[in-house]
Amino acid sequence: MTAPETTAPTTEGATATGVVLTDPAASKVAALLAQEGRDDLALRVAVQPGGCSGLRYQLFFDERSLDGDAVQTYEGGAVRVVVDRMSVPYLAGATIDFVDTIEKQGFTIDNPNAGSSCACGDSFS
Repeated sequence: MTAPETTAPTTEGATATGVVLTDPAASKVAALLAQEGRDDLALRVAVQPGGCSGLRYQLFFDERSLDGDAVQTYEGGAVRVVVDRMSVPYLAGATIDFVDTIEKQGFTIDNPNAGSSCACGDSFS
């Protein structure tokens, strides 16, 4: 896994360093950003109410910078991962991977803070 370069502190109460991207995930995000053709976008990872287990992960490209964002960089600064202040405690120590097999393709999140999760893996509590 690629070690993140933290460029902004996590918010109070976060016990781990933040979200970690594996090398395959960082490479996939870099490729998707290259397709977008913009260098002002970051991968925003957030937690929102919803899903069958209570909380749902959201991953999307964002150009905004919000007060209290925790920012980490990968791929020599080409990939920025941003987590908003409210989501940091839920995502501290979570690992995002990219899986590309015959059975499944997409991002997966291994979150040590999730007490339980639904079968589809989209939500947790």
